Amino acid sequence: MSLDIDSALSRVLDLVKVHNRWRRLESINLIASENVMSPLAEYVYLNDMEGRYAEGTLGNRYYQGTKYIDALEGLLTDLMKQLFHAKFVDVRPISGTIANTAVYAALTEPGDTIFSIPIPAGSHISHRATGAPGVLRLKVMNLPWNNDEFNVDIDKSIKLIREVKPKIVILGGSVYLFPHPVRELLDAVHEVNAILLHDSAHVLGLIAGRVFPNPLELGADVMTSSTHKTFPGPQGGVIFTNNEELFSKIQRAVFPGLTSNYHHHRYAATAVTAIEMIKFGEAYAKQIVENARTLAEELHALGFNVVAENKGFTSTHQVLVDVAKLGGGAKSAALLEEANIIVSKTALPWDKAFRGELSGLRLGVQEMTRFGMGKDEMKAIAEFMARVLIKGEDPDNVRKEVIEFRREFTMIKYGFHPKDVGIDVDLRILV
Repeated sequence: MSLDIDSALSRVLDLVKVHNRWRRLESINLIASENVMSPLAEYVYLNDMEGRYAEGTLGNRYYQGTKYIDALEGLLTDLMKQLFHAKFVDVRPISGTIANTAVYAALTEPGDTIFSIPIPAGSHISHRATGAPGVLRLKVMNLPWNNDEFNVDIDKSIKLIREVKPKIVILGGSVYLFPHPVRELLDAVHEVNAILLHDSAHVLGLIAGRVFPNPLELGADVMTSSTHKTFPGPQGGVIFTNNEELFSKIQRAVFPGLTSNYHHHRYAATAVTAIEMIKFGEAYAKQIVENARTLAEELHALGFNVVAENKGFTSTHQVLVDVAKLGGGAKSAALLEEANIIVSKTALPWDKAFRGELSGLRLGVQEMTRFGMGKDEMKAIAEFMARVLIKGEDPDNVRKEVIEFRREFTMIKYGFHPKDVGIDVDLRILV
């Protein structure tokens, strides 16, 4: 098959334009693992560092020409230390999955056992045998889960930790409604000489904004994260610890073990985002949590089966809805997408088999909050969803109203524009 190169180039540009217009100007994005950078972060994201190498660590590189990369990596590291009260930070991992994998590679041997929450309860693929632990030939066991509390079962977990003696106990996950019991499990974890790892990918911005407990301050040995969810930076990863010995081992796993190029162009955008979170993070994080609770309460009032009603629905950016009686997660998510409401289907702890029909929807409000939406807008979103999934209205009709609704929310809040720092440029996405 031979492609016409001119038409292929036009197709590339057209796809980018139509995607940008759909996602930035015409749809309501409720994917819990996504966000948007500020105009200033997007402006500095494209830079010459995107094509450069700086293998090694600060001051100990295997390439020349890295003095400005070193300076930027050092500044970003210091910002992250300040923001998250960590003594040691590695910003080189290119994703949260690589950050997690580096910890496993540094602190375990093939055949070792690690614990994480069950997949239907929200564990991330990088915590499971089907992901990085399996590649490293680790055995993965489930931490006991309490559906009523929608959280780890503390007593049963302590007993299992003492019996099995895992090398790592992982808290945090892709579905994360309430803080996991870091302090409550810590003594048992340390009794068996294990490490408590908290994956904060979904809640890093909430930690920065002081509306979610900092796992390091609660005693977690290591905290990993991505940098593009409630922390609204570019895609990337980061590792935090207050233990110098652990940090030294983990650094060697990052390089030369798992990465050679760290995608340095993202450092500037991540640093801008860190500064934004220092200045605006508390207000942003507070609004995220208020919006999530409002969305949950309104969905419940409209007849949806919102998970964890007895616990107040959520204390993070996420809302879980059981739509098993409305056709299941896959069907519901597809119908909402036809209405330009973008959500993700998910398993719920009571689903009989993860590989079967997923009964849940996972919603996240962090991106729409960054576009300036508040509690009134969350109520409007809930009504749009009810019209499609409960009232059975034609998604095409709702989509037209969603597009009109979204026109009022296209400017990013809680961040900087290039003009704020004296850069006279009208930065707009390609549409």
